This record gives sequence, C-alpha cells and structure tokens, in this order.
Amino acid sequence: MTTRPRTDRRAPQRGDQRRSALLAALDELLRDNDGQLEPINIAEISRRAGLTRSAFYFYFENKAAAVAAALEQTYEEVFAVNDILVGSGAPAERIERTIRGLIEFWDRNRHLYSAVLAARSASPGVRDLWETDRQAFIPSIAAMIESERAAGRAPAGGDATTVADVLLLLNERLLERLTLAAELDRERYIESVVTVWLRSIYGTDPDPAAPTTARKYS
Repeated sequence: MTTRPRTDRRAPQRGDQRRSALLAALDELLRDNDGQLEPINIAEISRRAGLTRSAFYFYFENKAAAVAAALEQTYEEVFAVNDILVGSGAPAERIERTIRGLIEFWDRNRHLYSAVLAARSASPGVRDLWETDRQAFIPSIAAMIESERAAGRAPAGGDATTVADVLLLLNERLLERLTLAAELDRERYIESVVTVWLRSIYGTDPDPAAPTTARKYS
C-alpha cells in the first residue's frame, strides 16, 4: 500500500477520537451545504464536533487542510479501484471497471470532492497535497504498462510514467467535469475515457463484441 501524506499537524494517536469527530462534523456540514466549503466556518465545525476552536487548530492549519484530510480518509476505496486496473483480465474490462469504480467513489463523496476543488484553488498547501496523492498512483500504473509491453500485449510507446501521469490527469478532469456539470452525459464520457486509455496503452479501441454498457453508444 502506498504511503500518503498527512494533512493534519499531528498524526492521530490510538484511541484519539477528537480528530475523527472534527472530520465527521465537517463531512456532515459539507453534506448540509451541498459541498460548499465557503459558508462553513471553523467555529461551526468545532461546535458540531463538541470541541473548541483550539482543538481544531491542534490538528489542522485551516479548513482547507481539514477538507483535504476528510477526502484522504476515503482513499482506500480509490486504491482498491486501482488494484482492478493493474490486476489481471481483459484490458477493456479492467479499464472500464476502473473508470466506473472511480465514478461510484465520486458519487459517494461528491460533497467532499467539490469542497476539495474549492480548497485546492485557494490553498497552495492543498494543491501540493493533491498532487502528491495523485503521484502515488503513478508507479503501479507505469509498471503495468511496462509489463504489458514486455509481454507483447501492448506496443512500445512513450515513457510509461508520463503516459500514466497523463491518463490520471484525464480521470481527474472527468471527475471535475462531473462535479461542475450536473447535466453531463456520463455514459458518453465513460466510453470516451475508456477508449483513450485503451488507445494510449494498447493502441486499440474497445472490442465491439465486449459486453460493456458503453457499447450501446457505438
């Protein structure tokens, strides 16, 4: 499992429930405010958690860092989705399951994702943490690409690490579009993103005979 950076000022101690209470309170407030971070203040977070403002600052520099920590708590789900991508099976199936799993994760955490987007634009610290977290996924994907090339299942191509980085940026942009565009036709975007992944790694389109939901748009 890749180690990810801490977004708080102090690593939580065993049995320490204050940090968890603060993040749970923030999560509730973000759900109440449809993912909008601006209307929420630190005093409100602390009060809902049954703690003081000083307790909040003991763990987090500001509310942007707190919302990044809240999203980071959910990343085990993303790593599980990534395991599908770098696992075994037909390429088109693995890639589509990965993209759909990522969107299912987003569906459950849209309020956090929306808040982190706002925090990222306003906080250099959150931007750095976001980039560091994204970079954590690159080595396993690059290794998968190199393995597929070595086995003759994928053609030679550009630097695998750079290809993995670009494809992750594509996934990131898809989630941003879903967050900002309520009427987005997600099935068409899923099909397109899967196709870009397949062409970038394998030089092919999805198998027209494959039993995927996206095939109905072929």
